[in-house]
Amino acid sequence: MTAAPEGVLDTTGMWDVTAGFPEQVERAAQASDSLIGLPSHDEIEHVVVLGMGGSGIAGDIMTAVAGPFMPVPVVVTKGYEPPSFVGPTTLCFALSFSGNTEETIEAAQTAALSGARMVVIAKGGELARLAQSWDATLIGLPDGIPYPRAALGAMAIPTLLVLEQTGLFPGAGGWVDLAVEQLKVRRDELFKEKNGARELARQIGRTMPIIYGGGGLGAAAALRWKNEVNENPKVPAFIHTVPELTHNEIAGWGQHGDVTRQVFSLVLLRHDHEHPQVMRRFDLIRQWTAEAVNRIDEVRAEGDGPLAQVLDLMFYGSMVSLHMAAQEGVDPGPITVLEEIKAALAN
Repeated sequence: MTAAPEGVLDTTGMWDVTAGFPEQVERAAQASDSLIGLPSHDEIEHVVVLGMGGSGIAGDIMTAVAGPFMPVPVVVTKGYEPPSFVGPTTLCFALSFSGNTEETIEAAQTAALSGARMVVIAKGGELARLAQSWDATLIGLPDGIPYPRAALGAMAIPTLLVLEQTGLFPGAGGWVDLAVEQLKVRRDELFKEKNGARELARQIGRTMPIIYGGGGLGAAAALRWKNEVNENPKVPAFIHTVPELTHNEIAGWGQHGDVTRQVFSLVLLRHDHEHPQVMRRFDLIRQWTAEAVNRIDEVRAEGDGPLAQVLDLMFYGSMVSLHMAAQEGVDPGPITVLEEIKAALAN
């Protein structure tokens, strides 16, 4: 029995793995319950996360969810070089679904040579081999996940539990439990015949969505939405963050409304942890963009705690992107252009 609606093209099972997201989060927590070889919090002065694409989004979740409560800073690096301050007092996460992401491997090698305390999350590949030579904490990934973007729970949840076990983020496990509870509730809602994700995908149609999120949680959720819309239905999408966009981008809606109304739809991602002034800014954004975009839709997070809310928004976005693919007859799995870019760079 497949989770995909009847007749939907899905050669790699993206609908099924998305439907299993709550259980993926749950299993990732169980598998990371008692890790060995981790430093204590008094040995760590900063945390660095290395990763690209569907793997690197775990760092954005960490920054948004754990960062505000941690006694040390978190820096996410998506590229070939780690920050220059990396050293023996750095807890460094290197995340690569395949284990062969060239940017992450190069940055992780530099970090390891600098003496950082390494935690590697990978299915295998070169990064897993290097992790063993570094005597790093190595966390594997379950079978049956076709692409990095489908491994969000398996990649992100272990990083939070590592922080908990080092004493940098106490209580993470409880937040994961609350997230699993909410994700199961949301799944029941979104897999009904008539549901909000399917309707939003229909409303977006062939316009290009611009996604606005508030604060760190909203920014992380918006990035995930953008990536999913890019990779599943293969559609351009754009993002910005409140309040920053009210200091620049909002001015760009002053002209060309006759064009932008045909091209863009605006999606506002809302959550319960917004600053009061961010709430007011969302209201002003609606006023200033109403005549310049095709439509404005809002998706509001549910669940207890920041982790539950950000994962709830991300899950919702995954479902919207799958419905966008389905309504255009697009296979959400394969992304030929990414494979072609990797092949070209390997030569």
